[in-house]
Amino acid sequence: VQLVESGGGLVQPGGSLRLSCAASGTIFSIYTMVWYRQAPGDQREVVASISDVYVTKYTDSVKGRFIISRDNANTTLYLQMNSLKPEDTAVYYCNRRYEPLFPWGQGTQVTVSS
Repeated sequence: VQLVESGGGLVQPGGSLRLSCAASGTIFSIYTMVWYRQAPGDQREVVASISDVYVTKYTDSVKGRFIISRDNANTTLYLQMNSLKPEDTAVYYCNRRYEPLFPWGQGTQVTVSS
């Protein structure tokens, strides 16, 4: 299994980014998938999840600003991030919600700064 995250970058506060996670080597559609993030000095945290039947959940700090989605035909996970704040700065990763996790990808850096 391989996970490849992309779409990060430097954006000003209030801006938007769309992250992608391309998965290969697995039956992507059957898993609850998650976007995680890890800021310097912090533990990795769950940002948003989407189940195999498209039920979505968000951590409180991103509710109303982020939207998680999936394209099972193309085995890709997305995270639309709007109204970005400096505290959203982190490396973003995708993976399964439950153990055993897939091997971690390299992540994609999101930096929100003026």
